[in-house]
Amino acid sequence: MEKDNSSEKNIPGATIDEKLEGDADGIHKEDQGKTMEDMHSLNTGKDDVNKLDNDNVQDSSVDNKDQNRVLESKAVGDNLDNDDKHVEQGVKVNEDGNLYSKAHEEMNETTDEVLDEEEAEPVFDGTEVPGMEAYRSSSTRSLDPGAEEEGSVWPEKAVALKNFVKEKGAVAVTNVLRRISFKKDEGEHAPNDENKDSPDSAKLVEHSAMSPKTAERSAWNPLNYIKKSRDADAERKGEQGESTIEESLLPIVTKGRIVLYTRLGCQDCKEVRLFLHRKRLRWVEINIDLYPSRKSELEKFSGSCAVPKVFFNEVLVGGLSELRALDESGKLDEKIVFLITEAPSVEAPLPPLSGEDDVSSNGPVDELALIVRKMKATIVVKDRFYKMRRCTNCFLGSEAVDFLSEDQYLEREEAVEFGRKLASELFFRHVFDENLFEDGNHLYRFLDHDPIVSSQCHNIPRGIIELKPKPIIEIASRLRFLSYAIFEACVSEDGRHVDYRSIHGSEEFARYLRIVQELQRVEVHDMPREEKLAFFINLYNMMAIHAILVWGHPAGQLERRKLFGDFKYVIGGCTYSLSSIQNGILRGNQRPPYNLLKPFGVKDKRSQVALPYPEPLVHFALVCGNRSGPALRCYSPGNIDKELMDAARDFLRAGGLIVDLSGKVAFASKILKWFSVDFGKNEVEVLKHVSNYLEPTESEALLEILADDQMKVIYQPYDWGMNC
Repeated sequence: MEKDNSSEKNIPGATIDEKLEGDADGIHKEDQGKTMEDMHSLNTGKDDVNKLDNDNVQDSSVDNKDQNRVLESKAVGDNLDNDDKHVEQGVKVNEDGNLYSKAHEEMNETTDEVLDEEEAEPVFDGTEVPGMEAYRSSSTRSLDPGAEEEGSVWPEKAVALKNFVKEKGAVAVTNVLRRISFKKDEGEHAPNDENKDSPDSAKLVEHSAMSPKTAERSAWNPLNYIKKSRDADAERKGEQGESTIEESLLPIVTKGRIVLYTRLGCQDCKEVRLFLHRKRLRWVEINIDLYPSRKSELEKFSGSCAVPKVFFNEVLVGGLSELRALDESGKLDEKIVFLITEAPSVEAPLPPLSGEDDVSSNGPVDELALIVRKMKATIVVKDRFYKMRRCTNCFLGSEAVDFLSEDQYLEREEAVEFGRKLASELFFRHVFDENLFEDGNHLYRFLDHDPIVSSQCHNIPRGIIELKPKPIIEIASRLRFLSYAIFEACVSEDGRHVDYRSIHGSEEFARYLRIVQELQRVEVHDMPREEKLAFFINLYNMMAIHAILVWGHPAGQLERRKLFGDFKYVIGGCTYSLSSIQNGILRGNQRPPYNLLKPFGVKDKRSQVALPYPEPLVHFALVCGNRSGPALRCYSPGNIDKELMDAARDFLRAGGLIVDLSGKVAFASKILKWFSVDFGKNEVEVLKHVSNYLEPTESEALLEILADDQMKVIYQPYDWGMNC
């Protein structure tokens, strides 16, 4: 169940993270076991018992009947019997309106704490098992290396199951207490006169008007939390008032066109972009590094190839200094009025054209692709049954051999060898991967006829590419170059904000879509480690942007599951999702958080592409479009390790890990919780690992505390909002 940070006004009770922000003493709260003890003794204080009146006898008898029904339940074992004794005393105290209200609020807070501990995010593809890593990443457990080593003798799954049952039992106890509270609300006759106007009394009267089951449904329906979260977000935006409106002013609508000539790595070009953005002006950017043919055009219009150069329609305005001078003199407003009223003439520079200076459509023709295209149009492709299973869009090996024998004038054995060559080039493959290619009744399927490829993959055209596959190193280089240009033009300087609208309408993004189509038949097994790291990190980040532009930003857990698991590319004849790239390739085929299975099985061909061991620093480089993620940037194979260390420093020093040395508390990003196994065996090792990327003085102080004392770890709430 997703909880948005902005929902604090509407969701009853306080989550762990909200209590941390509201009350500094909450940092030192007891562990989960202590929390449950506090919950058991909510209404059993000595002072409360002294306030009992003789009028409670009648109401107590009614509530004792409800308690007897509760005692019949065996869901929580001996703990429930203990709780019942406390609840019996607590029910007698409920006649006092103020005491009941206070206890009820405390119960809500404790309930939300338990539910927050149970929260399992992010949702990846695979079998989700909340609590799988609870023993490793409990946010309130002290960091005692001895205790961790002592518990390490438990098998991982056994410990996970133990914690899972423990958390479910806690929620069951909370539900019982909640039901009893609602039944008491129904049994209340009338509040005392002194409490008639109190808010708590009004709530009691409202609850008493409905049945207990109705009250439970209205309070515990998960859809209510989603609705409240969205309502709270809207209310928060409304409270910002005019400041929000001023920050999100729409661009000026003009008939004319602004053209900006730039090149990669130019600081003045960045300043011009910011200047035009502040003036609420939209522009068309022509990067002469991406479009080298435009250099001669720029020299023709302006007399030099120096950038930046700004054109208002056909009129050359100049560079950064000229723009600032026009703004200071007040003449810039006149030129903006000219843009609003006048359309560009035929002499004005044109935006980049589709396919301009793009080598994706260039190269030698693949003769094998032409044969397969003819074969695809000739042989019978239909649904067939094989081993009691229905296989869609497939053909028989014997039919393929017949075609190749006739078309290529080959003997049958030679035709089989030729078919194996086509299969090795990834034009088609066996439906169940039983062999490469054989004659007979074996079933095969063309790559683009695969049901997963045709329904979930977004980088394959309908048909066969006729050009020969280019080397993966060349494709990775062009992808890196293009990503760098897109990020420089459409991402803020700190990498935290992405202009998705500008990306979607750009020729650069259209070129990216053409580049990733070339990945369907490339060879990726022999890539060096550095090349593989940089390629898959850059591809992941661009693929996430592509997914958001196609499906929109995910609003909840189900949408995130779909984005991480169902948006795929074909790479080297195999399908890859965002989750399989992150957990299968870059993490060395490790289980995703809250999952039981690894992304790649033993016989999965993709396991040969996976890195031999996890790369923990990739978690500070992968961006899936949310605000709590790291900064978006491009990575190069020649300097990948240094760039990953820089990304880790930037993320952790910018709030990913905040250490309160005096309070001995560390506020860590949930990324360190979800992927803690990549950084160390326990929280001590995780903190020691990431301390290498903090400021030297802070790192030294943190290591001293970890060596001499205990430190609590509080995991920060994760903001899944869009990074725009």
